[in-house]
Amino acid sequence: MKAPELATQRLVLDPAAAGDLRNRLRTDPQAGVRQAARQFEGMLLHLMLKSMRDATPTSGVLDSEQSRFFAAIGDQQLAQELASQAPLGFAGLIERQLARQRGGVVQTVPPALGSGSPAQSVLPARRPLPAVAADQPEVPRAAAATPDARADSAQRRRDFVDRVWSHAVEAATRTGVPAHFLVAQSALESGWGKRELRMADGSPSFNVFGIKAGRGWSGATVEVQTTEFVDGMPQSVRAKFRAYDSYAEAFRDYAQLLSNHPRYASVIGQQDGVQFARSLQRAGYATDPMYADKLARIIGGSTLRQALSAA
Repeated sequence: MKAPELATQRLVLDPAAAGDLRNRLRTDPQAGVRQAARQFEGMLLHLMLKSMRDATPTSGVLDSEQSRFFAAIGDQQLAQELASQAPLGFAGLIERQLARQRGGVVQTVPPALGSGSPAQSVLPARRPLPAVAADQPEVPRAAAATPDARADSAQRRRDFVDRVWSHAVEAATRTGVPAHFLVAQSALESGWGKRELRMADGSPSFNVFGIKAGRGWSGATVEVQTTEFVDGMPQSVRAKFRAYDSYAEAFRDYAQLLSNHPRYASVIGQQDGVQFARSLQRAGYATDPMYADKLARIIGGSTLRQALSAA
């Protein structure tokens, strides 16, 4: 049997390790995510070793504060070396989760709710989310530091708010939800208008909430390649989404979706941004485990406030 290649592991006390990991994440994100996942599994293994050592009685001439210190360092090193072999399988799970968060994922209604009653047929599906934090400018990393790129991104968000604000106010009167909550959700779903669904001829569908066209929908549709989660795993599929003639129609349809279906009863009238986001997720609007957090960050973040104040 081949011996584990432990000699390639770095010392846990190496002060350059953290900087090297940051550089790896910048230059080779996939390898960096894998390295971070292995380090996290190493931390879990070290906690296990520490618990076992704490439960073992120690006595004798070799037992001292200094010996316990070096034993702890040895346990950390052993844990990192064991983690390089991924004995528990946690590293793989962590790596997949980190990769989804870095690269953005698409969340949809669970397949069990995708067919059946009319209420199920109108549940919304997710489109790809930005790879950056939810309330940060969605600009390429290389351009993020340039004033022109920041100005363009800020202007795009202001333009988006200009287009939808009056319709959000109208929808707010029907749902009892503050208008800026609705703007925030439409911004999350559409990437501040950058990822709006478009018809085959390039014209806009105005669907900024990612609502699917179920069997009860008789209006126009747009069919695109999207991603759905089935049993926790993403699958690429072709799906039909509702198409509207205007943003006003899109917001009215969204307000009707929330108002007419009992599953969204806890969403109606919400005045707290965090609870609004969590209620949507609990009701099945999205299966992305981070969806509520992303939406809450936009609602309470400076990006939305700046866009609203400048619009």
